[in-house]
Amino acid sequence: MSEPSQRYRSKGRIFADILRAVQRDGQAKVTHILYEANLSHERLIKYLGQLESSNLIQRHDDGDRLTYSITKQGETFIMEFRKMEQFAEAFGLDL
Repeated sequence: MSEPSQRYRSKGRIFADILRAVQRDGQAKVTHILYEANLSHERLIKYLGQLESSNLIQRHDDGDRLTYSITKQGETFIMEFRKMEQFAEAFGLDL
């Protein structure tokens, strides 16, 4: 049996992709995160809300410009997620 041609990302990987996009810019606009994380606007907004309520990102709204920055807890999430990825790769697994 062959593998499907399209692989789906886990929720953890999506969170890590969003956090990495935010981390790269320091303060990232929604459109930048949207492209970097490769998500629809609807899904991105949902996930940003979850990340914000978990204190992994912080929202900055100065009127007409909305940006997000990563928190210390968000940086810890990325670090720990990287460790999990490396561990899984050592056994030939995908997260």
